[in-house]
Amino acid sequence: MTGWWGRQVVPRLLDVVLDNDEVGKLRAMTCAGLQGDVLEVGFGSGLNIAHYPSAVTSVSAVEPSDVAWRKAVPRVEAGRTVVRREGLDGQRLAVPDASHDSALSTFTLCTIPDAGAALREIRRVLRPGGRLHFVEHGLSDDAGVVTWQHRLAPLNKRVCCGCHLDRPIADLIEGAGFEIGSLQTFYEPGPAVSRPFGYLYLGWATTC
Repeated sequence: MTGWWGRQVVPRLLDVVLDNDEVGKLRAMTCAGLQGDVLEVGFGSGLNIAHYPSAVTSVSAVEPSDVAWRKAVPRVEAGRTVVRREGLDGQRLAVPDASHDSALSTFTLCTIPDAGAALREIRRVLRPGGRLHFVEHGLSDDAGVVTWQHRLAPLNKRVCCGCHLDRPIADLIEGAGFEIGSLQTFYEPGPAVSRPFGYLYLGWATTC
């Protein structure tokens, strides 16, 4: 994140906006089935910690924002899972090949500059048969909503530090060599005007 707005405001804003009961339910659904050593790309302020299953033994947290990481520290210390900050850039992971059992990405692929590179890196560090669990917002399947997503995308990227409204999440995941095992697509609850911002992809994909 560059600039004062990106470094200081956006991490604090996301900590508030993404910490509510509705998003918490999505996090719980996404984290279900995680196990072993987990790579979490876009760790943020640690809002997934409360939803890690007991089968998770450790988490390698990739998070570029120092502000978000400082806000995560109390949650890390209160949690039962060992969490280590392992890097800043999801596009270039400083972890060995085939070193993790699972991976987790929640509301992250929209912002990483090269989402395809990040997904290929995630695949590299997963063991054979490892799963990527994800919940992301992205390109709708409704042509009318898509039109507005494309129109609003440039402004949204400027305000939200590179956040893309119109990335085809499932296509990106499959393009990185994953096989999708489960996928739900739906809109977050809210008025129709919010649909360009709230079309969600939730599921898991495997390296097999």
